[in-house]
This record gives sequence, C-alpha cells and structure tokens, in this order.
Amino acid sequence: MEHRGVHGTAGIGAGGGTGNGSGSGAGRFGGAGWVAVVAAGCAVAVLATGPSWALRRPEPRPAVEVVAPGAPQASTLPAPAETSTPPAVAGASTLPVVVAAPSRSDLEVVRLDPDPAPPGGSTTVHAFVANRGPDTTASPFTVVVTLPKGVSAEGPYFPQDCQVVARGRQVRCAFGAGLPPLESATALVPLRLSPDLQLGPLPGGSVAVHSADDRDESNNRQPFDVRVVEPTAGS
Repeated sequence: MEHRGVHGTAGIGAGGGTGNGSGSGAGRFGGAGWVAVVAAGCAVAVLATGPSWALRRPEPRPAVEVVAPGAPQASTLPAPAETSTPPAVAGASTLPVVVAAPSRSDLEVVRLDPDPAPPGGSTTVHAFVANRGPDTTASPFTVVVTLPKGVSAEGPYFPQDCQVVARGRQVRCAFGAGLPPLESATALVPLRLSPDLQLGPLPGGSVAVHSADDRDESNNRQPFDVRVVEPTAGS
C-alpha cells in the first residue's frame, strides 16, 4: 500500500498489487475503479464514477478522534457539571434570626452588706438578685458590682468568668436565661481592703442588674457599705 496524501491515488489490483495506473497484479483499472484515499493511517474506499484524472477533490471529512488505548470513549464520559448552575448559597442576611420573646420577669437587687474587715483584710460582696416573676427570665442578665475607693477585687469569682473592668473599679458577671420566678442568683466578688484605711463605714459600693426582659428598673440597683474594723486577735 502506498500513501500519497489526499491528492495521491493507489491502485489495488485483483492480485493485491499496488501501482500508479498499473500494478503488479492482474487487476488494472482505468476510468472506473476503486480509489483509495488514505487518512490517519486508514484507507477509505471511494467508488469513482469517471476517469481517474477527472476525480473531484474529496469532500471535507470530519476529523478522526484518536483515543489512547484503554481510555474510555468520549461518548461514555459523564458530562461535566455546568459551572454556571451551582446551587445558590444563602447569604448571612437571608438566614432567619431567632430572638427570644421578652418575658414578664422582674429582677430585683437585694441589699446585702459584706462582712466587716480590718485594714489590709478581705471580705466578699454577695451580689444577690431575685426574680419577682411572674415569668421565668427569657434573656441573659448581667450583674455589675461597683467597688468603693480603698478596696480592690481579688479573685477567684463566682461565676468564674466574671470580668474586672473600668480600671479595676467594676466587676461584671453574666448569667444565662432561665431564672424561675421567686428564685435568686448570687455573684461572689472577694475584696481586699487597703492597709491604710480609716476605721468606719466605707461607702461608694453598689450592685446593679441589667436585663432585656426587665421593664421595671426601679429596683435594679442597691448600695452597700464596707465596714472597716480593728483587727481581732490572731488575725
């Protein structure tokens, strides 16, 4: 077999020979015969209807797709996903926000003065908060203890995550929702007294509570005094 490109011809005789108008076999064709057009290593037979010199230019043929051995056929490959049609991702602004409905709870601070302490000694503020009801609290609340001058907060605290703020003058303690009516919550804030304090009451301290549920703020704050006393024997 002889290859000459798309314009070349190769005659195939009855005996299997090849030639350019004459072949070594017994078959020789003239005006009508088989013309082999060779492309991509494979012969495509075309029946000629006129003399070999009158052959028309071959019509364009579709390109031959070459697939490597062992590779899946292109027609069997799954179609790739369209990049323009992914499911839309909901933005943060489209997500529903669940907000607890305010309860009819009334938080009240009950005044409790800390135990007396000598100069340089320690005592503890019991920040006592009660729910007067009638509902269980539906929102968290924060207890804020403001310290009088001459004392400093000294942990550990209760709850443990209480934070000292305002340059050491306040301690804030957060409580979760769910305080039933007629129940109470207490934050514990230990204090250290300055060693140069004078004996007597030390005013300026207070306990306050803040909640989104509480609509009556008239009972949300109470003061407390720290009494500075003489040291006792053995203290």
